[in-house]
Amino acid sequence: MALSRDQMAIRVARELEDGYYVNLGIGIPTLVANHVPEGMDVMLQSENGLLGMGPFPTEDQVDPDLINAGKQLVTTAKGASIFSSAESFAMIRGGKVDLTVLGAFEVDVHGNIASWMIPGKLIKGMGGAMDLVAGADNIVVMMTHADKYGNSKLLPQCNLPLTGAGCITQVLTDLAYVEIHDGKFHLVERAPGVSVEEIVEKTAGEMVVPDHVPEIQF
Repeated sequence: MALSRDQMAIRVARELEDGYYVNLGIGIPTLVANHVPEGMDVMLQSENGLLGMGPFPTEDQVDPDLINAGKQLVTTAKGASIFSSAESFAMIRGGKVDLTVLGAFEVDVHGNIASWMIPGKLIKGMGGAMDLVAGADNIVVMMTHADKYGNSKLLPQCNLPLTGAGCITQVLTDLAYVEIHDGKFHLVERAPGVSVEEIVEKTAGEMVVPDHVPEIQF
């Protein structure tokens, strides 16, 4: 069975390390804030000017002035700071972010990512993704394995305008955890109950499969 959005966030949260400064992109990545391992000290950054983002608020915690880059209501963690978006982007461009978690439309075997526009469709802006993929060495992409029409989003070559080139090494989809190197996708883990054959069938780019592919554990 494909992973739920929360299960995807739980798996990505395992990539966090004590002391990390982490940027969470718009969409599924924001759910990672709800699944930071207990006792772990990480500072979550939102590019609109918040360092120290907490989980999504309960009804009695809602502050309409406190939002993330996706305009979602958030909470603050102990020690949080609020500042201008210019300062936030200076942190990103200065390489101060240890881990970035992004959504994407497409990723290819060369580590290219397309995430900011679909030609012919209305776009509100490119956001901070280009700065993030250029400023962070450790990037995890979270996305569905295929689009709503069933077309693979893991490709031999991205078709959409690129956000960044050669910068992606890890992808977590609703079907699998995949690493990218040597111009190929490498299957590392699979969603519980999802077969290797299904993952390979739904991956357009070349996929290397080891003899044993463990299921993601929860």
